[in-house]
Amino acid sequence: MKKIIPLEEGDYYLTPEGYRCFTEQYLLKRGYCCESGCRHCPYGFDKNMLKKK
Repeated sequence: MKKIIPLEEGDYYLTPEGYRCFTEQYLLKRGYCCESGCRHCPYGFDKNMLKKK
């Protein structure tokens, strides 16, 4: 079961389209890479690398 991490100031911002975009701060607190190509991924995952294989 995944741990629920309470949101704090600086964990996300709203994009112009109204989506919640998680920051590097939050992704580090979460503690793992979800391999979804997050905009601020601190784990170095690059979604485009999957397409090149």
